[in-house]
Amino acid sequence: MKRTFLQHCAGLLLALLATPSALADRPPYPATPVHPVTDTYHGVTVSDPYRWLEDDDAPDVRAWVKAQNALTREWLDRAPGRADIEARVAELLKAKVTRRYDFQFRGGRLFAMRLQPPANQPVLVVLPANADPARERVVLDPNALDPSGHTTIDFFSASFDGRRIAVSLSKNGSEDGDLHFFDVASGRALADTLPHIAYPTAGGSVEWAHDNRGVFYTRFPAPGERPEADAHFFQTVWFHALGTPQSADRLEIGREFPRIAEVQLRASRDGRYLLAAVRNGDGGEVGYHLRDPRGAWKAVAGFKDDVKEVVFGSGRMLYARTVRDAPLGKIVATPLASPDIARARVVVPESTLAAEDIAVSRTRIFVQYRDGGPSIVRTFNRDGRALGTLPTPPATDTNFGPVLDGDNLLLSIRGYTVPTTWYRFVATRNALVATALSGRPTYTFDDAEVVRAFATSRDGTQIPLSILRRKGTPLDGTQPVLLYAYGGYGISMTPYYSPLNRLWLDWGGVFVVAHIRGGGEYGEPWHQAGMLTKKQNVFDDFAASMQWLVDAKYTTPARLAIMGGSNGGLTMGAALTQHPEAMRAVVSSVGIYDSLRVETTPNGEFNVTEFGTVRDEAQFRALYAYSPLVHVKDGTAYPAVLMTSGDNDGRVPPYESRKMIARLQAATSSDRPILLRTDAESGHGIGSSLSGIVLEEADVYTFLFTELGMRRVVGAGR
Repeated sequence: MKRTFLQHCAGLLLALLATPSALADRPPYPATPVHPVTDTYHGVTVSDPYRWLEDDDAPDVRAWVKAQNALTREWLDRAPGRADIEARVAELLKAKVTRRYDFQFRGGRLFAMRLQPPANQPVLVVLPANADPARERVVLDPNALDPSGHTTIDFFSASFDGRRIAVSLSKNGSEDGDLHFFDVASGRALADTLPHIAYPTAGGSVEWAHDNRGVFYTRFPAPGERPEADAHFFQTVWFHALGTPQSADRLEIGREFPRIAEVQLRASRDGRYLLAAVRNGDGGEVGYHLRDPRGAWKAVAGFKDDVKEVVFGSGRMLYARTVRDAPLGKIVATPLASPDIARARVVVPESTLAAEDIAVSRTRIFVQYRDGGPSIVRTFNRDGRALGTLPTPPATDTNFGPVLDGDNLLLSIRGYTVPTTWYRFVATRNALVATALSGRPTYTFDDAEVVRAFATSRDGTQIPLSILRRKGTPLDGTQPVLLYAYGGYGISMTPYYSPLNRLWLDWGGVFVVAHIRGGGEYGEPWHQAGMLTKKQNVFDDFAASMQWLVDAKYTTPARLAIMGGSNGGLTMGAALTQHPEAMRAVVSSVGIYDSLRVETTPNGEFNVTEFGTVRDEAQFRALYAYSPLVHVKDGTAYPAVLMTSGDNDGRVPPYESRKMIARLQAATSSDRPILLRTDAESGHGIGSSLSGIVLEEADVYTFLFTELGMRRVVGAGR
């Protein structure tokens, strides 16, 4: 419904004078002109009323975003308890607790990223081989490079002698990275800089040559090499010798790669062999190319060979995780000298659980198995004989770090109530030994428990739910519940220790993760059951999860909130358009909502192998059937909605959120707020400053607590 200018001003004045109880009144939404544009797909005409909002730089679009931000800011700032919520979020997120991750073992030393609040960005550090934090030293601090806190390290690679480091740096959450080089001992920057080696479409990667005199790196087309429309496609692999101009760099491989190739590089332990993993977009097809010590490249697996992971082992062997004739995954081995994965020897046959990751040490194979969310790790010798299961707590997740010396391995364990801890697997003792690499959180979940349950989806599939609740929580239908989901790309939603989950419990809530199809919780079959023309299964699984929480007497629709981001934002958009009566509030971050046009964006082309394309009629029918923007209906009482986006998002364009918010504001018949929050100094969320994250999360939880009528529980927060 259109509002006149006087109505808009009157509504804004009333809102400014309102008491907190007036938050239930309909917000005075900014006027949004309608300029319909129509497209026809396979005989179906689709109208897009807000195509004009796609122009990021248009003055009227910027003015509209500014007005939406002002409305959202005004609504949040007058919400009851906003200051207390932000203070608690800052207390949790800015606590001086050290976290280390992304370890590399090179030159007898450990390199890692270290996040230590209140610093805005993590720093790159080096530690001795025994991982003693007391002897840790900072190699590169982006907070010193950029005191504003908006420069971040995308990724890094240490030389094999540990003397130099190659680092991709980007700004404002853009993930548009340039490669820089630093001397480890002094921290001094070297003269070489390689531009545009990373971008959100295909990412980026770098690996050192075995003699430490240069690097292999990915890059996108240089200006003039291809049309401007191809600037973020056609990723290739090049070699750069330190101290030489980039114009002298050598193309290694990539002319034959597809337009939507996503390349990751990995070297053998001695650096003499190089592996290029090439993804055909985001749908799960991966090809592998091996470079031998003579510089010759050989394709060792193609996109249709069902190989999901390849790693180097000792004894000049390659190990691969493949789902060929083994949907849940098996481990095979083939000689480096004459690699042939198609005919490789099976060393670990398929299990009843999904094999998701592998690590190979001198004489052992470590396999991480996924069981509907949590994971376990089993160990084998190089001939595949089972050596046992690592003693990890139940309902936790184990992640591999680098292989150290011999059969020793660095790995982390975490859970919803188990703080992330880095362990060293000591082979001679066959034991996990906790290291001092993880800081001790300032909070615990001693008052909480994790419960596993299953919802039944429309087709009868059992959908795992992980429920984090305070001990003694009554099942009387009165609990405020936050349900989270993702459902795409074969990415598993795993247990994690979160300060924001502590916040949610502090305010009396129950937190639930729905492990819906499209993810990898039960392996590649679980992923494939939620992609392309089967994507509706994802949304049916989520709907079943919402209904289960009501049927099991956890909550009611009036006390249920849902949350997701990116692909999970698509899940949120489908949930609120297909089942608007099922929840009270929706938080959706950097989401996809216009499924018919997402492939017209650079990163959207990479998503075609996951979602499908409108050029294929069957895939178009599926996309059209669930596209959230298409299915917003006038006169519907939509739940409260907060959508967040970043101006520098190269993965999902911020106009997706703009168009969806505009359509919902025009269509809803309820007084519940439909709000948009756009951050000018962030992107998809990767590389955001800590101070920016605190503000955004404070806004998100202010919105949720207000809509669900939540107050902090007396004595909560441990």
